Amino acid sequence: MNWTKPLFTALLVACSYLGFSQESIDWNTLSDVSFESTYYPDIDEYLWFPTFGESVKKLDGKEVSIQGYIIPVDLEEGYFVLSAYPYSACFFCGNAGPESVMSLKFRSKPRRYELDEVATFKGKLRINDSNVDELNYILEGCVEIK
Repeated sequence: MNWTKPLFTALLVACSYLGFSQESIDWNTLSDVSFESTYYPDIDEYLWFPTFGESVKKLDGKEVSIQGYIIPVDLEEGYFVLSAYPYSACFFCGNAGPESVMSLKFRSKPRRYELDEVATFKGKLRINDSNVDELNYILEGCVEIK
């Protein structure tokens, strides 16, 4: 029996599981999105509705790695945001757009991060255009890359 093909397939699956197939992205890549002010009757507010470009759509559901500034939002809940910019210039406090931040959904309980700490994470990128309670970019099952 020829073991080459099953062995090669098993090796590819193992590498994929270990995260070797992730794509390194940067914030410029995520800027391929436009926003239109849209009324949401459920909450009686106008919010920016995203229309993602093809380069971003191709990344949806893929393992990626990205570096940014940490913004601790809720330490008790372990909710952190990764930003292209430090807190003083980020989407929440500065003039940056919503394409410059992403929610970090950790695989396990994260360590304590400091405001504006620079770190790199890998995880599955999800684009969001339907849940107004979430950011437009979400990194699921993420872990820090040292």
